[in-house]
Amino acid sequence: MSIYDTLNDKQREAVLMTEGPLLILAGAGSGKTRVLTHRTAYLIEEMKVAPWNIMAITFTNKAANEMRERITNLLGYQADGIWVRTFHSSCVMILRKFIDRIGFSSNFSIYDTDDQKTVLREVCKKLKIDTKIYKEKMFLREISKAKDEFISPAEYIKESGQDEFAAKRIAEVYDAYQKRLKENNALDFDDIIVKTIELLRSDAEVLEYYQEKFKYIMVDEYQDTNTVQFMLISLLAKKYNNLCVVGDDDQSIYKFRGANIYNILNFEKAYPNARVIKLEQNYRSTKTILAAANSVIHNNSERKDKSLWTENPEGEKIDFREFENAFEEATYVAEDIKSKVASGKLKFSDCAILYRTNAQSRLFEEKFINLNLPYKLIGGVNFYSRKEIKDVLAYLKTIANGNDNLAVRRIINVPKRGIGNTTIGKVNDFADSRGISFYDALKDEESLANVGKASTKLKPFVDLIEDLRNKEGTIPLKDLIDELLERTGYIADLRNERTDEALTRIENIEEFINKAVDYEENAEEPSLGGFIEEVALVADIDSYDDATEYVVFMTLHGAKGLEFKQVYLAGMEDGTFPGYFTINSGDTSELEEERRLCYVGITRAREFLAITSAKQRMVHGETKYCKRSRFVNEIPIELMKEQPVVKQEKVIPIEGKMKTAYAKAKAEFKAKPFESKQFKVNKAEGLSYVEGDTVKHLKFGLGTVLNIVDGGRDYEVTVDFQKSGVKKMFASFAKLKKV
Repeated sequence: MSIYDTLNDKQREAVLMTEGPLLILAGAGSGKTRVLTHRTAYLIEEMKVAPWNIMAITFTNKAANEMRERITNLLGYQADGIWVRTFHSSCVMILRKFIDRIGFSSNFSIYDTDDQKTVLREVCKKLKIDTKIYKEKMFLREISKAKDEFISPAEYIKESGQDEFAAKRIAEVYDAYQKRLKENNALDFDDIIVKTIELLRSDAEVLEYYQEKFKYIMVDEYQDTNTVQFMLISLLAKKYNNLCVVGDDDQSIYKFRGANIYNILNFEKAYPNARVIKLEQNYRSTKTILAAANSVIHNNSERKDKSLWTENPEGEKIDFREFENAFEEATYVAEDIKSKVASGKLKFSDCAILYRTNAQSRLFEEKFINLNLPYKLIGGVNFYSRKEIKDVLAYLKTIANGNDNLAVRRIINVPKRGIGNTTIGKVNDFADSRGISFYDALKDEESLANVGKASTKLKPFVDLIEDLRNKEGTIPLKDLIDELLERTGYIADLRNERTDEALTRIENIEEFINKAVDYEENAEEPSLGGFIEEVALVADIDSYDDATEYVVFMTLHGAKGLEFKQVYLAGMEDGTFPGYFTINSGDTSELEEERRLCYVGITRAREFLAITSAKQRMVHGETKYCKRSRFVNEIPIELMKEQPVVKQEKVIPIEGKMKTAYAKAKAEFKAKPFESKQFKVNKAEGLSYVEGDTVKHLKFGLGTVLNIVDGGRDYEVTVDFQKSGVKKMFASFAKLKKV
């Protein structure tokens, strides 16, 4: 039997269509890699095309290696002659051979992110640009975006969309940055493709060489290509037009990385004689899961019309659960997995918990640790091991215990205060010579004199810590954390970066504040020390690093290309997924990208799909009341195992048309997708002590009540403590006890 007899009709049609431009719309789980490998084998075996005349482009080295291995298995001999590479490795091969024609030497360096930052710092210093105001990451982000669109420094001011002043400043840095790279005979990651296009456009001989070499070109994951990648492929394929692209517009989810969905949507416009073949038979999921995926994605307008179908069984209905809060959601998911594994229905490795943002992992991590369940965080680090969380924790540890030298040294120059390693070394040597802590050395007059002018930078840091120490125990933990973030400028610095990474760090800090509020509300005798201890215990997951059986935790973006027997889609509320900013942006393309992300999540499941949401979710220490995600509402209720209670909306005529009450309120809802509930103090009806009484505080010990004022929100109590002096505090948080 021929190897091509194992293909379905549409797959076989795609394999045999070898001449001219071809768009293969390959739905999730439809066997696109199988088509690409069989198509390559067919070109070599049946069409007698030389292997070195075939170019297959992928996005990862792993995918390239897998494709090469599968082609070898099909042909029965090595397929090394076939050009199976990523975009970037392909361009590097071309540039190593011909880059001297555009003014670089063939031994050029490729700069990583750290190298880029170093160059940019040099550029900003030369241009006398204050990087405290104009962040290095912002410049790098804008330069990268410009290169993705093949926009030169000279064109940036006109094409960027920035205001004129900002555009001129960025263009100036962009131009100087590129000149510095050339001086160093170096390319950054974006330049690898940009310079290849420049080479091909400027040198007809080189272009002719590669057009003749690559007579048949195939591109995988075409929906993820950006503008310069499209330009590159178009140049190479222009002579023979034997270009086959494979992708799924419904899985285009990397706009934030520069992916341009219109490359696949407008393929027939770029190639009017192109053939289009749809691979719609899914080999992965049950009929129920596919029905849910189709019902969601059909709400997008910017897409190619297609519907996945399968010969797989009907399968179980979707297990939709709506919980009162995120804690109950995490509890259910963890216990459901534990129960199914115990019954033999699933293995831990069969399960994946998918969520929109990394910050959502915190509650699941804690619950899995409490239940002693193995898990692995993919695409991120343990919540409490993330840099921003460790930074905030280091501040709290310094406030609670100045003897933690590691914590103090970690944050003494975070955010940057101009305190260098030389100064830190002198303070450290002084501390060692006197046998005192690093923090105590920072307060020592002799130590400060030893560092000279640098003492003017150390003193404000010490003053900040001492002031926060005085407030600790008199205000809620949330307020304490908010104040240290405000006074250090930590959040402000992240906002100024204007990068996706910085926004993620802010979200993680907000989730950390949620943890602090949870702790303070539930602990019998809450204290800063108790909170730090609880967090330290939860963060210890080292024993799971080498587990062979674990549940996967990952974002929906990270899950693309993977599949699992059981998938849990968590946090399915408006405001979480889709996010608050997406809902309020008014940009339908943003919402459609989020819907595609939901579609990707649903189609990761083979046999079981669970969707969970919470009516209340804590954001930055405040409880938000959430509506069920609109994406959940787009799934037919008959596909749900747990059918949610849905109130029938009264249909009323509006302006001559029949509209629901929800539609009437839609504009208002878009402006405010959920309302905020501020944390409130439960003011006591009265106090057990009066002015003049002796009271006891958990941290400050014994003291005498000097004054009590009814402040409306709470009683403000002034106490003269025997050891700590006079303190003013809220009664509800002070929890003073009469002695």
